[in-house]
Amino acid sequence: MQSSLQIKDLQLYRQGELLLSLDEQIAGGEILTVMGPSGSGKSSLLNWLTGILPNGFTATGEVWLNDKNVRHLPTHLRHIGVLYQDALLFSHLSVAGNIAFAMPQDNKNSAEKLNKKQRREKIEQALEQVGLAGMGNRHPDNLSGGQQARVALLRTLLSAPKAILLDEPFSKLDTQLRVDTRQLVFEQIRTHKLPAIMVTHDYSDAEAANGKVIHLEL
Repeated sequence: MQSSLQIKDLQLYRQGELLLSLDEQIAGGEILTVMGPSGSGKSSLLNWLTGILPNGFTATGEVWLNDKNVRHLPTHLRHIGVLYQDALLFSHLSVAGNIAFAMPQDNKNSAEKLNKKQRREKIEQALEQVGLAGMGNRHPDNLSGGQQARVALLRTLLSAPKAILLDEPFSKLDTQLRVDTRQLVFEQIRTHKLPAIMVTHDYSDAEAANGKVIHLEL
């Protein structure tokens, strides 16, 4: 089944006033870019999608993920991954420990649970794929910004999400690192055929995403 993320008839309100209206469908491997000034509702849209809309905000509409309405499900059951500006890695865990923390306890593709050895092998394979081979035992505080961003990406991907939200994840990286990390993230989204929504202020991000761009207004 083709994966998809659909926003049906969203009406998002702040203090009772309409902030944004949206009706979109994103197929697996596609990236919808959302741009606009601060206060236009970009972050509120992501919060609504993940089920953590703060006080003062209300919304009507539905979120459909792979033909299932997840609007009333709690955050952890929606299976929507998020990449933020900061890697948000746990400093008390190793690189491998950070990734393992987010992995489902059972293998969704079989009835058998992944044992510790299988999980570690899966993590090592993933690290190798993003140029971090042999770094599983490293402390995250000893990694560069680009390396931390890649670990955060793997943690999200290995959590087995059905869709990914990108909340300006490249904004704190310098120019060349931004380009390289962005390319890696987009490649992984397309390889895993995940529908994605990216919030950004940078037009180069939108161009690289090569998808539909929505501009929100104040």
